[in-house]
Amino acid sequence: MEIAQVALWVIVLLVVLALAFDFMNGFHDAANSIATVVSTGVLRPAQAIVFAAFFNVVAIFVFHLSVAATVGKGIVLPGVVDVHVVFGALIGAIVWNLVTWYYGIPSSSSHALIGGIVGAVMAKAGSGVLIVGGILKIVAFIFISPVLGFLLGSLMMVLVAWLFRRTRPNRVDRWFRRLQLLSAGAYSLGHGGNDAQKTIGIIWMLLIATGHTSAGDAEPPVWVIAGCYMAIGLGTMFGGWRIVKTMGQKITKLKPVGGFCAETGGALTLFIATALGVPVSTTHTITGAIVGVGSTQRAAAVRWGVAGNIIWAWILTIPASAFVAAIAYWVSGQLF
Repeated sequence: MEIAQVALWVIVLLVVLALAFDFMNGFHDAANSIATVVSTGVLRPAQAIVFAAFFNVVAIFVFHLSVAATVGKGIVLPGVVDVHVVFGALIGAIVWNLVTWYYGIPSSSSHALIGGIVGAVMAKAGSGVLIVGGILKIVAFIFISPVLGFLLGSLMMVLVAWLFRRTRPNRVDRWFRRLQLLSAGAYSLGHGGNDAQKTIGIIWMLLIATGHTSAGDAEPPVWVIAGCYMAIGLGTMFGGWRIVKTMGQKITKLKPVGGFCAETGGALTLFIATALGVPVSTTHTITGAIVGVGSTQRAAAVRWGVAGNIIWAWILTIPASAFVAAIAYWVSGQLF
């Protein structure tokens, strides 16, 4: 399909679909930002979602658009993407998000979108048009982000335990109920900064493919940036309560000090990844950090069976969303 033949309604439809994915990303991944702060009793659910949504949107003023550039221009060779690829990628990601949300599985919206892009592109032109370096960087961080979250979360827990070894437990609990507000805010900031940019990237990809912006532009239009941050913030406002319970209590029991350490370790991981321009999974990151905190108490404190089920969802996310995206790519050719 040539640029001149793309009807405006098709572009509008795809932008709306992308914003719907972004909203769902916030809805699906809200648990990552608020599960620990809710499960430790520091904030009530209604307070927590407003708190998290606020920091999701504030991230627009904090992070450079490195992740958006990776998604928009660093996965597929120029000239390959068209409206059918974008449609397939978004449908693949949305379907997988809905399936995992329904079953309460904290999977990755980020990797669902990457899987969707890969599946749709391969359905059109095969694997040769993928940018190997960009794909490998993303795949590497499937493993790096939870491991880094695990290490930082566990190190934070050990450090805090040593620093407060002479302090009464009830006093430690009182202090960290306050400090957990800072760590939860930082994690929500990292969540918004990394995840909103993935949708910015795919809309940017669409606008480049349809000639509405140039691949040489340093940034996409302002309305794209603002719209995506607002959409993820609104999604977080609606929350994903099926997943909150899994993240906050089923993996390990958390106290405010544990919640603080998990969120701080996770936030640091997200800040590093966003600075490097790597779209990572906030789900993988906070799960790794929670497991790291739990493992410093004793191995039995972590419900490894639940963690194992989550890992299986991680493994399946990219191929499952890619498969759905390939089908959706073919269907879109029949629709418009």
